[in-house]
Amino acid sequence: MSSFLFKKIDNAGLILFRIFFGILISLECYGAILTGWVRTNLVEPTFNFSFIGFEWLNTITGPGMYAYFIVMGTLGIFISIGYKYRYSMLAFALLWTSVYLMQKTSYNNHYYLLMLISWIMVFFPASTDISVDSKKNPELRTNKMYAYYKYIIVLQLIIVYTYASVAKLYADWLDFGFIKILMQGKANYFLIGEFLQQVWVHKVVAVFGILFDLLIIPALLWKPSRKIAFILAVFFHLFNSIVFQIGIFPYLALAFTVFFFEPKKLRKIFVMIEKKNVSTVVATPKHKNIIIGVWVIYFLFQLGLPVRHHFFKGDVLWNEQGHRLSWRMMLRSRNGSVSFKTVDKKTNEEKRINLDNYLTKKQRRKIGAYPDFIWQFAQHLKDEAQKNNKDIAVYVNSRVSINGKPYQPFIDPKVDLAQEKWHHFKHNTFILPSPK
Repeated sequence: MSSFLFKKIDNAGLILFRIFFGILISLECYGAILTGWVRTNLVEPTFNFSFIGFEWLNTITGPGMYAYFIVMGTLGIFISIGYKYRYSMLAFALLWTSVYLMQKTSYNNHYYLLMLISWIMVFFPASTDISVDSKKNPELRTNKMYAYYKYIIVLQLIIVYTYASVAKLYADWLDFGFIKILMQGKANYFLIGEFLQQVWVHKVVAVFGILFDLLIIPALLWKPSRKIAFILAVFFHLFNSIVFQIGIFPYLALAFTVFFFEPKKLRKIFVMIEKKNVSTVVATPKHKNIIIGVWVIYFLFQLGLPVRHHFFKGDVLWNEQGHRLSWRMMLRSRNGSVSFKTVDKKTNEEKRINLDNYLTKKQRRKIGAYPDFIWQFAQHLKDEAQKNNKDIAVYVNSRVSINGKPYQPFIDPKVDLAQEKWHHFKHNTFILPSPK
């Protein structure tokens, strides 16, 4: 095992990935400002739906988030050029993690992947060549790295793609119904809108999506199929970029492919000169068992989180418990309606809540379909009342539609949500059972 993980290999893939990664996260952060994403999700809302337990991060939202994202974009440039790499990478990982946790109105599995890769890259020696750091300090310069850096990335990608493939093996995907819903919103696209409405296209997308996610990493690892796999990856990710407009992820996915190609070929294509006078003999690290142990624990979590929904009562497609952090990507369309009523426990005065007074248009579209959003807003109403020395109960009427099916009751209207606790590791009983 040690000889496999700790042998020295060419680091061309890691160096190139650092450059691409820095450029992409810089574009993501600056683009979030230019497209209005920061304004919509972090500046305009007076109340943010953060990950439960991280509500305190709401204190840093507001107009200052523009500067926050400018800093992150600048850190991306520093990472790309390898300037004070460790500090830049650590700072970006911390800042991006905070952004990820402080809002989930625009939740995206790709943001989660970006967070994971950012933290992984903190511990990688990605600035030992073609960087400002290695130019200033030639002693850092090397063309080699431990093999396990590559295999960590490969294993992470295997987990992402495999779970994404398996998650698609459910009725609404396999009968192409969800694909039809997905494409209906693209009907007005220039040139391709009508094409995307064809039934045969839906069938191809559904089947290709399952097979691509399942086989792409093995195909990239196997040399005879690598070129074909790369061509298919380019087609697949460009298709997703054009049709679904999902930010940098398609290009980040393509950037990962540098870990699968022969370093000599990469050096030739990208004109990376292998420096002959650099010492590459490095002894096996003293704390190799600790290194192995830390990464084993990390990957046990990565393997466990996506299957945790099987330990909750009910169907994750309905109750959403265990959906996030599980690579269940582009699997369903959720729509919901919800109304809130508060009751003063002393006076029995009832009050209907006008969501327009609290939430943005985007948040109002989201809140009715997700149980944690509903619970969090109920807690917000409770906290607001307590500030005014009032003790209230909060009741909701809610209905949800999954993948265009008829709306069904979602949250128990008899339960006072102000008194309910959110359970991360067991079923929340105020969520009604899924319809049969």
